[in-house]
Amino acid sequence: MASEEAKEYVLPPEVLEETMKASEELWKPVRKIKFRIYKYNPRKDYAPYWEEHELEVSRGMTVLDALLIIKGEADHSLGLRYSCRMGLCGSCAMMINGKQMLACQTRVLEAAGSGDVVELRPLDNFPVERDLAADFTSFFEKHRAVKPWIIRNDDVELNNPTGPYKQTVDEYARYYQFTDCIKCGACLSACPTAATDYEYLGPQALAQAYRYIVDTRDDGLDVRIPVVDTEHGCWRCHFAASCSDVCPRGVDPAQGIQLLKKLLIKRKFGFKPHKPAEALPAKVKAEKKE
Repeated sequence: MASEEAKEYVLPPEVLEETMKASEELWKPVRKIKFRIYKYNPRKDYAPYWEEHELEVSRGMTVLDALLIIKGEADHSLGLRYSCRMGLCGSCAMMINGKQMLACQTRVLEAAGSGDVVELRPLDNFPVERDLAADFTSFFEKHRAVKPWIIRNDDVELNNPTGPYKQTVDEYARYYQFTDCIKCGACLSACPTAATDYEYLGPQALAQAYRYIVDTRDDGLDVRIPVVDTEHGCWRCHFAASCSDVCPRGVDPAQGIQLLKKLLIKRKFGFKPHKPAEALPAKVKAEKKE
């Protein structure tokens, strides 16, 4: 029986042959591309400089693939950040031909276009840690400043939960898109306000503040207001929307900031962002079991 089920999933020979051929075509070298890479170690270099490396690239090769080949074969000292290699961790965000992009999700030939040079440098608006690696210390401090977690006032329920908090689909939809943030820093790097005001919280932190404030499980509005309603908070945003343009996850932090402004104005007239979510009583769970 087991062998019969397994046979159902065996690819027909012609399909297997086409798949193998497509894979070979995807990874076959097709062009030579020159990589112009920013080099700078603040601990020992007097000034930044550029290094160039030329590689034969395939249609499937990503910028991160190319960088790892260069690091392994030509420049072992090359500094860069990466981890998951599948667009989920945000570690490999950098400037690729002048635009904030994830190196693991950007194919070399797409970045090069009709040219033969791909220029790589660390994210704008960030201090340089080394070469292509940016220093995210300030970025994460701003993220932590808006308290990106659920804050509750009902200590008794929080410490001795009786059940899950009730939340409708519409209430969940209000903040869902902002939960996709992977903290890659692309939005802050593209922000013109962040380029002139280093104390500005930035689109990532402000959008996350909105995400938690409108969550019906959260009671932290009054705690976050002193952080976001300041001269370096949401009012510094000029709505250039460049943050949303470069976000690799489509989070749209510019929209989050405008919604945060609207929420703050409504609050001055006495409106509250939502009714607090109630914990489902334990007897509901008991009735369902029966």
